[in-house]
Amino acid sequence: MINKKNAKSGKMTIDKLAMMVAKGFENTATKVDIEGLKGQIEGVNRRIDDMSINRVKYEDHNKLKSRVGVIEEKLEIKK
Repeated sequence: MINKKNAKSGKMTIDKLAMMVAKGFENTATKVDIEGLKGQIEGVNRRIDDMSINRVKYEDHNKLKSRVGVIEEKLEIKK
């Protein structure tokens, strides 16, 4: 129990300290929270890895764009 006399004064008691520590632990992350964050990070890492493997390089895109443009021009001429 908290001694009311000490609670009103500015003195730190063991009981006050214990209550402060208990409140601090209430706000800490639980193991479930940490596991959830790990899962989210792993998901982001997989998406980044997939994007880096499957993305088209800017140079390759421009080369293909110009080649398709030439083919489209030739097809328009033949119509």
